[in-house]
Amino acid sequence: MANKNVELMRGEPEKAVKKLAIPIMISMILTALYNIVDGIWVAGLGPTAIAGIGFVTPIFMVLNGASVGLGNGATSSISRFIGAKNKEMATKSATQSLFIFLIASIVLSIVFIIIQEPLLRSYGASGQTLNEAIAYATPLFLGLIALMFGNGCSGILRGEGDMKRAMYVVVATVILNATLDPIFIYVMGLGSAGASLATVVSALISAMIILYWILIKKDTYVDVTLKNFKFDAKLTKDILKVGIPSALDMLIMAIAMSIYLIIIAMIGGDYGIATFTTGQRLYLFAIMPLTAIGSAVIAVAGSSYGARNGDYLSRAHKFGAKFGLALGTVITLILVIFATPLATIFAYTPETANLVPGIAEYLQLVCPCLILTGIGIPSSFFYQGIGKGTYSLMFTILREILFVVPLISIFVFVLGWGLVGIWLGLCIGRAIASILNYAFARYEIKRIRARFGN
Repeated sequence: MANKNVELMRGEPEKAVKKLAIPIMISMILTALYNIVDGIWVAGLGPTAIAGIGFVTPIFMVLNGASVGLGNGATSSISRFIGAKNKEMATKSATQSLFIFLIASIVLSIVFIIIQEPLLRSYGASGQTLNEAIAYATPLFLGLIALMFGNGCSGILRGEGDMKRAMYVVVATVILNATLDPIFIYVMGLGSAGASLATVVSALISAMIILYWILIKKDTYVDVTLKNFKFDAKLTKDILKVGIPSALDMLIMAIAMSIYLIIIAMIGGDYGIATFTTGQRLYLFAIMPLTAIGSAVIAVAGSSYGARNGDYLSRAHKFGAKFGLALGTVITLILVIFATPLATIFAYTPETANLVPGIAEYLQLVCPCLILTGIGIPSSFFYQGIGKGTYSLMFTILREILFVVPLISIFVFVLGWGLVGIWLGLCIGRAIASILNYAFARYEIKRIRARFGN
Protein backbone atom coordinates (compact mmCIF):
# COMPACT_ATOMS: atom_id res chain seq x y z
CA MET A 1 0.00 0.00 0.00
CA ALA A 2 2.74 2.42 0.99
CA ASN A 3 4.62 2.06 -2.29
CA LYS A 4 1.41 2.76 -4.23
CA ASN A 5 0.89 5.89 -2.15
CA VAL A 6 4.41 7.06 -2.89
CA GLU A 7 3.95 6.45 -6.60
CA LEU A 8 0.69 8.40 -6.48
CA MET A 9 2.52 11.41 -5.05
CA ARG A 10 5.14 11.18 -7.78
CA GLY A 11 2.49 10.97 -10.52
CA GLU A 12 -0.05 13.40 -11.97
CA PRO A 13 -0.40 16.22 -9.40
CA GLU A 14 -4.13 16.85 -9.98
CA LYS A 15 -4.94 13.18 -9.44
CA ALA A 16 -2.69 13.05 -6.39
CA VAL A 17 -4.17 16.15 -4.72
CA LYS A 18 -7.72 14.91 -5.31
CA LYS A 19 -7.10 11.34 -4.14
CA LEU A 20 -5.10 12.39 -1.10
CA ALA A 21 -7.48 15.19 -0.14
CA ILE A 22 -10.62 13.05 0.10
CA PRO A 23 -9.50 10.77 2.97
CA ILE A 24 -7.85 13.73 4.73
CA MET A 25 -11.11 15.63 4.31
CA ILE A 26 -13.11 12.85 5.90
CA SER A 27 -10.54 12.56 8.71
CA MET A 28 -10.54 16.28 9.44
CA ILE A 29 -14.30 16.58 9.35
CA LEU A 30 -14.56 13.71 11.79
CA THR A 31 -11.80 15.20 13.93
CA ALA A 32 -13.68 18.48 14.00
CA LEU A 33 -16.66 16.51 15.27
CA TYR A 34 -14.75 16.17 18.55
CA ASN A 35 -15.48 19.83 19.27
CA ILE A 36 -18.91 19.72 17.65
CA VAL A 37 -19.99 16.75 19.78
CA ASP A 38 -18.51 18.37 22.89
CA GLY A 39 -20.51 21.52 22.12
CA ILE A 40 -23.76 19.61 21.72
CA TRP A 41 -23.37 17.72 25.00
CA VAL A 42 -21.99 20.71 26.93
CA ALA A 43 -24.95 22.81 25.80
CA GLY A 44 -27.01 20.82 28.29
CA LEU A 45 -24.83 22.22 31.11
CA GLY A 46 -26.00 25.80 30.41
CA PRO A 47 -24.59 29.13 29.17
CA THR A 48 -21.88 29.33 31.86
CA ALA A 49 -20.30 26.06 30.72
CA ILE A 50 -20.51 27.15 27.08
CA ALA A 51 -18.81 30.45 27.87
CA GLY A 52 -16.18 28.71 30.03
CA ILE A 53 -15.23 26.34 27.23
CA GLY A 54 -15.24 29.32 24.86
CA PHE A 55 -12.45 30.93 26.89
CA VAL A 56 -10.37 27.75 26.52
CA THR A 57 -10.78 27.73 22.73
CA PRO A 58 -7.81 29.99 21.87
CA ILE A 59 -5.56 28.01 24.23
CA PHE A 60 -6.68 24.71 22.74
CA MET A 61 -5.98 26.17 19.30
CA VAL A 62 -2.36 26.73 20.37
CA LEU A 63 -2.00 23.16 21.60
CA ASN A 64 -3.74 21.58 18.65
CA GLY A 65 -1.90 23.92 16.31
CA ALA A 66 1.45 22.85 17.78
CA SER A 67 0.68 19.18 17.18
CA VAL A 68 -0.69 19.75 13.67
CA GLY A 69 2.16 22.15 12.87
CA LEU A 70 4.86 19.68 13.87
CA GLY A 71 2.99 17.01 11.92
CA ASN A 72 3.06 19.30 8.88
CA GLY A 73 6.80 19.70 9.40
CA ALA A 74 7.16 15.93 9.27
CA THR A 75 4.93 15.73 6.18
CA SER A 76 6.95 18.35 4.33
CA SER A 77 10.33 16.88 5.18
CA ILE A 78 9.37 13.27 4.43
CA SER A 79 7.59 14.12 1.17
CA ARG A 80 10.55 16.15 -0.11
CA PHE A 81 12.92 13.22 0.56
CA ILE A 82 10.46 10.86 -1.14
CA GLY A 83 10.36 13.17 -4.16
CA ALA A 84 14.15 13.05 -4.26
CA LYS A 85 13.91 9.21 -4.01
CA ASN A 86 15.89 9.14 -0.76
CA LYS A 87 14.14 6.54 1.43
CA GLU A 88 16.90 6.50 4.05
CA MET A 89 16.52 10.20 4.80
CA ALA A 90 12.72 9.94 4.74
CA THR A 91 12.99 7.25 7.43
CA LYS A 92 15.41 9.32 9.50
CA SER A 93 13.06 12.28 9.20
CA ALA A 94 10.15 10.20 10.53
CA THR A 95 12.26 8.94 13.45
CA GLN A 96 13.43 12.43 14.30
CA SER A 97 9.83 13.64 14.20
CA LEU A 98 8.78 11.18 16.92
CA PHE A 99 11.50 12.56 19.18
CA ILE A 100 10.30 16.11 18.51
CA PHE A 101 6.68 15.17 19.31
CA LEU A 102 7.72 13.70 22.67
CA ILE A 103 9.79 16.68 23.81
CA ALA A 104 7.21 19.20 22.62
CA SER A 105 4.32 17.46 24.40
CA ILE A 106 6.17 17.33 27.73
CA VAL A 107 7.27 20.97 27.61
CA LEU A 108 3.90 22.35 26.49
CA SER A 109 1.96 20.30 29.04
CA ILE A 110 4.03 21.69 31.91
CA VAL A 111 3.86 25.27 30.64
CA PHE A 112 0.10 25.35 30.09
CA ILE A 113 -0.77 23.64 33.37
CA ILE A 114 1.21 26.34 35.19
CA ILE A 115 -0.21 29.33 33.30
CA GLN A 116 -3.80 28.20 32.66
CA GLU A 117 -5.55 30.16 35.42
CA PRO A 118 -3.80 33.54 34.94
CA LEU A 119 -4.15 33.14 31.19
CA LEU A 120 -7.88 32.49 31.44
CA ARG A 121 -8.30 35.42 33.81
CA SER A 122 -6.52 37.65 31.29
CA TYR A 123 -9.21 36.74 28.76
CA GLY A 124 -11.88 37.93 31.18
CA ALA A 125 -12.98 34.60 32.65
CA SER A 126 -14.10 34.86 36.28
CA GLY A 127 -16.35 33.25 38.88
CA GLN A 128 -18.16 30.09 37.79
CA THR A 129 -17.17 30.67 34.16
CA LEU A 130 -13.52 30.48 35.21
CA ASN A 131 -14.19 27.27 37.15
CA GLU A 132 -15.84 25.69 34.11
CA ALA A 133 -12.94 26.80 31.89
CA ILE A 134 -10.32 25.27 34.22
CA ALA A 135 -12.34 22.06 34.54
CA TYR A 136 -12.40 21.72 30.76
CA ALA A 137 -8.79 22.80 30.17
CA THR A 138 -6.93 20.70 32.73
CA PRO A 139 -7.53 17.25 31.16
CA LEU A 140 -6.60 18.67 27.75
CA PHE A 141 -3.28 19.97 29.06
CA LEU A 142 -2.46 16.80 31.01
CA GLY A 143 -3.30 14.67 27.98
CA LEU A 144 -1.36 16.73 25.48
CA ILE A 145 0.96 13.83 24.67
CA ALA A 146 -2.03 12.00 23.18
CA LEU A 147 -3.01 14.97 21.01
CA MET A 148 0.61 15.56 19.97
CA PHE A 149 1.29 12.01 18.87
CA GLY A 150 -2.14 11.56 17.30
CA ASN A 151 -1.79 14.59 15.01
CA GLY A 152 1.98 14.30 14.63
CA CYS A 153 2.03 10.65 13.59
CA SER A 154 -0.75 11.36 11.11
CA GLY A 155 1.69 13.84 9.58
CA ILE A 156 4.21 11.03 9.09
CA LEU A 157 1.60 8.96 7.26
CA ARG A 158 0.63 11.97 5.12
CA GLY A 159 4.28 12.49 4.21
CA GLU A 160 4.32 9.14 2.43
CA GLY A 161 0.82 9.56 1.00
CA ASP A 162 -0.83 7.01 3.31
CA MET A 163 -4.03 8.94 4.04
CA LYS A 164 -6.60 6.17 4.22
CA ARG A 165 -5.38 4.42 7.35
CA ALA A 166 -5.26 7.68 9.27
CA MET A 167 -8.88 8.14 8.20
CA TYR A 168 -9.84 4.70 9.49
CA VAL A 169 -8.35 5.52 12.89
CA VAL A 170 -10.25 8.79 13.06
CA VAL A 171 -13.55 7.08 12.25
CA ALA A 172 -13.06 4.69 15.16
CA THR A 173 -11.95 7.36 17.63
CA VAL A 174 -14.76 9.78 16.76
CA ILE A 175 -17.26 7.02 17.48
CA LEU A 176 -15.46 6.41 20.77
CA ASN A 177 -15.49 10.11 21.61
CA ALA A 178 -19.21 10.40 20.89
CA THR A 179 -19.84 7.40 23.12
CA LEU A 180 -17.67 8.59 26.00
CA ASP A 181 -18.97 12.18 26.05
CA PRO A 182 -22.38 11.54 27.63
CA ILE A 183 -20.91 8.90 29.93
CA PHE A 184 -18.17 11.18 31.29
CA ILE A 185 -20.26 14.38 31.32
CA TYR A 186 -23.58 13.14 32.70
CA VAL A 187 -23.39 9.52 33.89
CA MET A 188 -20.14 10.03 35.80
CA GLY A 189 -21.06 13.63 36.60
CA LEU A 190 -17.76 15.12 35.42
CA GLY A 191 -19.40 18.04 33.61
CA SER A 192 -17.12 20.14 31.40
CA ALA A 193 -14.10 18.07 32.41
CA GLY A 194 -15.81 14.98 31.05
CA ALA A 195 -16.03 16.51 27.58
CA SER A 196 -12.30 17.18 27.36
CA LEU A 197 -11.43 13.85 28.99
CA ALA A 198 -13.38 12.02 26.27
CA THR A 199 -11.38 13.91 23.63
CA VAL A 200 -8.06 13.00 25.26
CA VAL A 201 -8.91 9.30 25.61
CA SER A 202 -10.00 9.18 21.96
CA ALA A 203 -6.80 10.91 20.82
CA LEU A 204 -4.74 8.45 22.87
CA ILE A 205 -6.34 5.50 21.09
CA SER A 206 -5.61 7.14 17.74
CA ALA A 207 -1.95 7.70 18.61
CA MET A 208 -1.47 4.15 19.87
CA ILE A 209 -2.87 2.62 16.68
CA ILE A 210 -0.67 4.70 14.37
CA LEU A 211 2.42 4.08 16.50
CA TYR A 212 1.65 0.36 16.28
CA TRP A 213 1.70 0.56 12.48
CA ILE A 214 4.94 2.56 12.41
CA LEU A 215 6.96 0.90 15.19
CA ILE A 216 5.66 -2.67 15.56
CA LYS A 217 3.81 -3.82 12.45
CA LYS A 218 6.25 -1.82 10.28
CA ASP A 219 4.15 -1.78 7.13
CA THR A 220 4.80 1.87 6.33
CA TYR A 221 7.12 3.16 3.60
CA VAL A 222 9.43 4.65 6.23
CA ASP A 223 11.17 1.99 8.35
CA VAL A 224 11.44 3.55 11.80
CA THR A 225 13.71 1.86 14.36
CA LEU A 226 14.13 3.62 17.70
CA LYS A 227 16.89 1.31 18.92
CA ASN A 228 19.63 3.10 17.01
CA PHE A 229 18.15 6.58 17.29
CA LYS A 230 20.62 9.47 17.10
CA PHE A 231 19.74 13.12 17.40
CA ASP A 232 20.33 14.90 14.08
CA ALA A 233 20.40 18.67 14.45
CA LYS A 234 20.31 19.32 10.69
CA LEU A 235 17.29 17.08 10.15
CA THR A 236 15.53 18.54 13.18
CA LYS A 237 16.05 21.99 11.69
CA ASP A 238 14.56 20.80 8.38
CA ILE A 239 11.43 19.58 10.18
CA LEU A 240 11.13 22.60 12.46
CA LYS A 241 11.59 25.18 9.70
CA VAL A 242 8.08 24.18 8.65
CA GLY A 243 6.79 22.80 11.95
CA ILE A 244 7.46 25.89 14.09
CA PRO A 245 5.97 28.47 11.69
CA SER A 246 3.02 26.13 11.13
CA ALA A 247 2.51 25.84 14.89
CA LEU A 248 2.90 29.60 15.25
CA ASP A 249 0.13 30.02 12.68
CA MET A 250 -2.23 28.76 15.33
CA LEU A 251 -0.55 30.84 18.03
CA ILE A 252 -1.24 33.95 15.96
CA MET A 253 -4.81 32.73 15.49
CA ALA A 254 -5.06 32.26 19.25
CA ILE A 255 -3.73 35.76 19.91
CA ALA A 256 -6.23 37.13 17.40
CA MET A 257 -8.98 35.06 19.01
CA SER A 258 -8.03 36.54 22.37
CA ILE A 259 -8.41 40.04 20.92
CA TYR A 260 -11.77 39.07 19.43
CA LEU A 261 -12.95 37.64 22.75
CA ILE A 262 -11.96 40.80 24.62
CA ILE A 263 -13.83 43.04 22.14
CA ILE A 264 -16.83 40.70 22.04
CA ALA A 265 -16.99 40.60 25.85
CA MET A 266 -16.93 44.41 25.89
CA ILE A 267 -19.69 44.70 23.30
CA GLY A 268 -21.89 41.66 23.86
CA GLY A 269 -21.00 40.18 27.28
CA ASP A 270 -21.59 36.46 27.92
CA TYR A 271 -24.23 36.44 25.19
CA GLY A 272 -21.70 37.66 22.63
CA ILE A 273 -19.07 35.17 23.83
CA ALA A 274 -21.50 32.24 23.71
CA THR A 275 -22.71 33.31 20.25
CA PHE A 276 -19.18 33.68 18.88
CA THR A 277 -17.73 30.47 20.34
CA THR A 278 -20.70 28.41 19.18
CA GLY A 279 -20.65 29.93 15.69
CA GLN A 280 -16.88 29.46 15.61
CA ARG A 281 -17.32 25.73 16.18
CA LEU A 282 -19.34 25.53 12.97
CA TYR A 283 -16.89 27.80 11.14
CA LEU A 284 -13.92 25.64 12.15
CA PHE A 285 -15.86 22.55 11.17
CA ALA A 286 -16.65 24.07 7.77
CA ILE A 287 -13.04 25.01 7.15
CA MET A 288 -11.81 21.44 7.64
CA PRO A 289 -12.47 20.31 4.04
CA LEU A 290 -10.44 23.30 2.78
CA THR A 291 -7.65 22.46 5.20
CA ALA A 292 -7.72 18.88 3.89
CA ILE A 293 -7.06 20.15 0.38
CA GLY A 294 -4.16 22.17 1.75
CA SER A 295 -2.76 19.11 3.54
CA ALA A 296 -2.81 17.18 0.27
CA VAL A 297 -1.02 20.09 -1.42
CA ILE A 298 1.76 19.89 1.23
CA ALA A 299 2.57 16.28 0.33
CA VAL A 300 2.27 16.67 -3.45
CA ALA A 301 4.10 20.02 -3.56
CA GLY A 302 6.81 18.62 -1.29
CA SER A 303 7.31 15.60 -3.53
CA SER A 304 7.37 17.78 -6.67
CA TYR A 305 9.81 20.20 -5.05
CA GLY A 306 12.08 17.35 -3.96
CA ALA A 307 12.01 16.03 -7.54
CA ARG A 308 12.73 19.56 -8.84
CA ASN A 309 9.63 19.40 -11.07
CA GLY A 310 8.36 22.97 -11.44
CA ASP A 311 5.49 22.01 -13.74
CA TYR A 312 4.03 19.51 -11.25
CA LEU A 313 4.57 22.02 -8.44
CA SER A 314 2.54 24.67 -10.28
CA ARG A 315 -0.21 22.26 -11.22
CA ALA A 316 -0.54 20.93 -7.66
CA HIS A 317 -1.06 24.44 -6.29
CA LYS A 318 -3.40 25.59 -9.06
CA PHE A 319 -5.59 22.48 -8.80
CA GLY A 320 -5.69 22.78 -5.01
CA ALA A 321 -6.85 26.40 -5.31
CA LYS A 322 -9.56 25.54 -7.87
CA PHE A 323 -10.74 22.64 -5.74
CA GLY A 324 -10.82 24.90 -2.66
CA LEU A 325 -12.70 27.69 -4.45
CA ALA A 326 -15.44 25.32 -5.64
CA LEU A 327 -15.78 23.57 -2.29
CA GLY A 328 -15.67 26.85 -0.35
CA THR A 329 -18.57 28.16 -2.42
CA VAL A 330 -20.70 25.07 -1.73
CA ILE A 331 -19.93 25.17 2.01
CA THR A 332 -20.79 28.87 2.20
CA LEU A 333 -24.17 28.34 0.54
CA ILE A 334 -25.03 25.56 3.00
CA LEU A 335 -24.05 27.58 6.06
CA VAL A 336 -25.84 30.73 4.94
CA ILE A 337 -29.05 29.06 3.77
CA PHE A 338 -29.34 26.71 6.75
CA ALA A 339 -27.92 29.06 9.38
CA THR A 340 -30.92 28.94 11.73
CA PRO A 341 -31.40 25.14 11.81
CA LEU A 342 -27.65 24.68 12.29
CA ALA A 343 -27.65 27.20 15.14
CA THR A 344 -30.53 25.35 16.80
CA ILE A 345 -28.39 22.20 17.08
CA PHE A 346 -26.11 24.03 19.51
CA ALA A 347 -28.82 25.92 21.40
CA TYR A 348 -31.50 23.32 21.85
CA THR A 349 -32.30 23.91 25.54
CA PRO A 350 -34.74 26.54 26.89
CA GLU A 351 -31.78 28.28 28.60
CA THR A 352 -29.79 28.63 25.36
CA ALA A 353 -32.61 29.14 22.81
CA ASN A 354 -32.06 32.90 22.82
CA LEU A 355 -28.64 32.30 21.23
CA VAL A 356 -30.11 30.96 17.97
CA PRO A 357 -30.62 34.31 16.16
CA GLY A 358 -27.14 35.51 17.14
CA ILE A 359 -25.45 32.30 16.01
CA ALA A 360 -27.35 32.36 12.71
CA GLU A 361 -26.33 35.98 12.12
CA TYR A 362 -22.69 35.07 12.79
CA LEU A 363 -22.83 32.28 10.19
CA GLN A 364 -24.48 34.47 7.56
CA LEU A 365 -22.01 37.35 7.96
CA VAL A 366 -18.71 35.53 8.60
CA CYS A 367 -18.90 32.40 6.46
CA PRO A 368 -18.98 34.02 2.98
CA CYS A 369 -15.22 34.55 3.38
CA LEU A 370 -14.85 30.76 2.99
CA ILE A 371 -15.27 31.17 -0.78
CA LEU A 372 -11.94 33.00 -1.10
CA THR A 373 -10.40 31.15 1.82
CA GLY A 374 -10.61 28.20 -0.56
CA ILE A 375 -7.71 29.67 -2.57
CA GLY A 376 -5.86 31.06 0.46
CA ILE A 377 -5.47 27.84 2.44
CA PRO A 378 -3.89 25.74 -0.37
CA SER A 379 -1.48 28.64 -0.93
CA SER A 380 -0.39 28.68 2.72
CA PHE A 381 0.06 24.91 2.73
CA PHE A 382 1.98 25.10 -0.54
CA TYR A 383 4.64 27.20 1.23
CA GLN A 384 4.93 24.52 3.91
CA GLY A 385 5.31 21.82 1.26
CA ILE A 386 8.35 23.52 -0.25
CA GLY A 387 9.89 24.10 3.17
CA LYS A 388 9.07 27.81 3.51
CA GLY A 389 6.80 27.79 6.52
CA THR A 390 7.62 31.40 7.37
CA TYR A 391 5.63 32.53 4.32
CA SER A 392 2.55 30.77 5.66
CA LEU A 393 3.07 32.42 9.03
CA MET A 394 3.47 35.80 7.35
CA PHE A 395 0.07 35.54 5.71
CA THR A 396 -1.59 34.38 8.93
CA ILE A 397 -0.29 37.54 10.64
CA LEU A 398 -1.39 39.64 7.68
CA ARG A 399 -4.87 38.11 7.69
CA GLU A 400 -5.80 37.95 11.36
CA ILE A 401 -3.80 40.82 12.86
CA LEU A 402 -3.11 43.41 10.17
CA PHE A 403 -6.40 43.14 8.28
CA VAL A 404 -9.11 41.69 10.54
CA VAL A 405 -8.30 43.49 13.81
CA PRO A 406 -8.17 47.00 12.27
CA LEU A 407 -11.37 46.39 10.31
CA ILE A 408 -13.16 45.19 13.45
CA SER A 409 -11.92 48.25 15.33
CA ILE A 410 -13.23 50.59 12.64
CA PHE A 411 -16.60 48.85 12.33
CA VAL A 412 -17.13 48.62 16.09
CA PHE A 413 -15.53 51.68 17.66
CA VAL A 414 -15.79 54.18 14.81
CA LEU A 415 -19.00 53.14 13.06
CA GLY A 416 -20.68 51.63 16.13
CA TRP A 417 -21.92 48.48 14.40
CA GLY A 418 -21.57 46.27 17.50
CA LEU A 419 -21.37 42.49 17.02
CA VAL A 420 -22.32 42.88 13.35
CA GLY A 421 -19.17 44.96 12.86
CA ILE A 422 -17.05 42.21 14.39
CA TRP A 423 -18.56 39.57 12.13
CA LEU A 424 -18.07 41.75 9.01
CA GLY A 425 -14.47 42.52 9.98
CA LEU A 426 -13.73 38.79 10.22
CA CYS A 427 -15.24 38.13 6.80
CA ILE A 428 -13.78 41.02 4.80
CA GLY A 429 -10.29 40.87 6.32
CA ARG A 430 -9.90 37.15 5.66
CA ALA A 431 -11.21 37.45 2.10
CA ILE A 432 -8.74 40.21 1.14
CA ALA A 433 -5.79 38.35 2.67
CA SER A 434 -6.70 35.15 0.79
CA ILE A 435 -6.55 36.95 -2.57
CA LEU A 436 -3.10 38.36 -1.76
CA ASN A 437 -1.93 34.96 -0.53
CA TYR A 438 -2.86 33.24 -3.79
CA ALA A 439 -1.20 35.95 -5.89
CA PHE A 440 2.05 35.68 -3.93
CA ALA A 441 2.05 31.87 -4.23
CA ARG A 442 1.81 32.13 -8.03
CA TYR A 443 4.69 34.62 -7.99
CA GLU A 444 6.80 32.25 -5.86
CA ILE A 445 6.04 29.34 -8.19
CA LYS A 446 7.18 31.42 -11.16
CA ARG A 447 10.51 32.05 -9.41
CA ILE A 448 10.95 28.36 -8.55
CA ARG A 449 10.20 27.24 -12.11
CA ALA A 450 12.80 29.65 -13.42
CA ARG A 451 15.33 28.14 -11.01
CA PHE A 452 14.41 24.56 -11.90
CA GLY A 453 14.30 25.31 -15.60
CA ASN A 454 10.89 23.67 -16.10
